[in-house]
Amino acid sequence: MKVFQFFGRRPATTACLSNVPDGFMPHYACNGLIYRTYEALSTAPVETLWQTLINLADISSWHPLIDSTNAPRGLTAKPGLIYRVIPRWLPIPVQIFVERVSPPELISIRLLSVPGLEERVIYRLESTVWGTQISHSICLRGWLSPLAWSVLRPFAPKIAEAIARAAENTTLPALPRKKSGFGEGRV
Repeated sequence: MKVFQFFGRRPATTACLSNVPDGFMPHYACNGLIYRTYEALSTAPVETLWQTLINLADISSWHPLIDSTNAPRGLTAKPGLIYRVIPRWLPIPVQIFVERVSPPELISIRLLSVPGLEERVIYRLESTVWGTQISHSICLRGWLSPLAWSVLRPFAPKIAEAIARAAENTTLPALPRKKSGFGEGRV
């Protein structure tokens, strides 16, 4: 599993994500103070990774920053859905608004925690020759974003890896291996 990191600081005059055409996610698409993208490669198929991402009740099992969620089992991400999570580092409920879902390639969410901070997270999946590429972009806006980034910075590179690890752990062989019969004394 390889992890890559891309950095970006853009002035307030750049285009926002809502102005970007579908299917195009440039590096400068966030009108924010802090913007980072992390990527990882996984051996799990795109469908398995997608199921890991949209299973909202199970997000706390793989996400390094989320302790629990109020989403019931079986609830999947749909545009317009609002649910709550409890972060591991601060016991304040954070509302998550699902902005956009394009199965099985993109999910965009907005975290609304405190006034003065807005966080947008975009997960992208893309099948490549080497496996499935997971892209995790974070955009922080507001006057509290430098403080929030100082807390999030150590965990941000681990999120793409955690998605890959969780999906790879669920991708187990369906049938137990059978012995071939060679070398066991058969005639």
